[in-house]
Amino acid sequence: MKEVRFFYTPDPETGLLPSEEAQHALRVLRLQMGDELNLMDGRGTFHRAIITEAGGHKCHYRILESTPQEPEWTGNIHVAVAPTKIMDRMEWLVEKATEIGFNRLSLLDCRFSERRVVKTDRLEKIVVAAMKQSHKAWKPVVEELQPFKRFIAREDLPAQRFIAHCYDERDLLAGAEGDLPTSSPTPSDVPSKPFLLDVLQPQTPALVLIGPEGDFSVDEVRAAEAAGFRPVSLGKSRLRTETAALVAVHLMRVRNAEGAV
Repeated sequence: MKEVRFFYTPDPETGLLPSEEAQHALRVLRLQMGDELNLMDGRGTFHRAIITEAGGHKCHYRILESTPQEPEWTGNIHVAVAPTKIMDRMEWLVEKATEIGFNRLSLLDCRFSERRVVKTDRLEKIVVAAMKQSHKAWKPVVEELQPFKRFIAREDLPAQRFIAHCYDERDLLAGAEGDLPTSSPTPSDVPSKPFLLDVLQPQTPALVLIGPEGDFSVDEVRAAEAAGFRPVSLGKSRLRTETAALVAVHLMRVRNAEGAV
């Protein structure tokens, strides 16, 4: 089966490939006038087009057919995460989450964050490359870094919202501000957090918060709970930040796929 290559063009009606896409089509793939292109606009439609003019750094095309795509999942899959100190890990997360399928990534500046500056243009390029590779019809949104408490106070957040942290209830009741999570087993008299998959409602927008490598502070967990976030577990293993975020995306994707058309 011949490999289908897609080119990303957010404004397909212009009839002109974006510069980087044009260079790839003409210089790398050696496409010429009369060759067909498969385009995606990141808004749910694939387009079949033909090259009408190719020269220099420009590639003009004419759309032959536009095909709206059925969504692979319902609801809105949103993960908000504190960026890791090593950006390679965040780039890996963005690539794999896009391949799995999600809608939005928010970046959080938390008390224990080890990275407070993020160049989202690099993440955007990785999103586009992963979207083309995995044939996703919708482009995930990547938001700029924002303070944790400002984020949880936003009015556009979904009603189904969760926070994944490593504290148990006794930590939160007794711990002073800044306490780190305990690694000891949760005592039997302390209620455990429910597993995310068990409490997710299908066909409903969902948001999961993932903290930095040092976890959220106690104060941040309390603030999130006061803002309507429900504490959840992602399993028994202690996960790295980027792994936890990917697990959250996968679980939301699995649950929301149940209601897909």
